[in-house]
Amino acid sequence: MPGKEYDELKKQLDELLEKRFIRRSVSPWGALVLFVNKKDGTLRLCVDYRELNAVTIKNKYPLPRIDDLLNQLKGAKYFSKIDLRSGYH
Repeated sequence: MPGKEYDELKKQLDELLEKRFIRRSVSPWGALVLFVNKKDGTLRLCVDYRELNAVTIKNKYPLPRIDDLLNQLKGAKYFSKIDLRSGYH
């Protein structure tokens, strides 16, 4: 990895650690990291999880479908609001 990209990687990882979006790991598993140039000239950090996904044991209990969840809300009296904007950094 070129020095400029390495410096950017360290900067972005430090920021993600500080925000607690990620945490340090000593796992023997890892994923390829690469950068994509954004229109404004900055670098977007991307992670290629394809190889890791190929050896991951699939979840026997997948998340329910949105339309099934919405059907369950029919006639409900109380609702919660979730801040989806903070779901992605």
